[in-house]
Amino acid sequence: MSLLKHFLGLESGAERSATAGTHSRSVADIAAHLERLPPERARFVAAFAFVLARIARADLEVSDEERQKMRRTIEHLSGLDPEEARIATELACDRSEELGASDHYIATREFRAISTREQRAQLLECLFEVAAADGNISAEESYEVLEVAEELGFARAEALGMRARYRDKLSELRDDAERTWRNDA
Repeated sequence: MSLLKHFLGLESGAERSATAGTHSRSVADIAAHLERLPPERARFVAAFAFVLARIARADLEVSDEERQKMRRTIEHLSGLDPEEARIATELACDRSEELGASDHYIATREFRAISTREQRAQLLECLFEVAAADGNISAEESYEVLEVAEELGFARAEALGMRARYRDKLSELRDDAERTWRNDA
């Protein structure tokens, strides 16, 4: 009930304070598998991976290209070896499918709390990269990235500015261009 009150903005100040330290179950599960990393670094990498999975799963399907992009991104940014990055990617995708929207929000809020603005901007860039990995950013993926951007503290204009770099991958713009081309022909 308190989660519902939170989402509806009906919780009291005391309830808000009590839930401010809430951690994502998914982030904790993924971090537990990153034994080689110090606990705070494992939590950071786990939250990063889970938010990536949130975007890859936004259209209800995680393509092989999106998984590979996630794995390479996690490996590159975390210093994990390829097998550890693969495990983090698979766990993030599995937990994203199992737990869904409420844990997505909590994990994104958790990432915001443990990261700098620069790290959040880097994550936002990676979200667009993952969404575009299969050559197409669906309307669902685009919308979800913009939602995450707001949850991370970015103004809508900032997120739209970053999204503009992926204009050629945005399905809604490509569909509009294709319709225009057909109508002109």
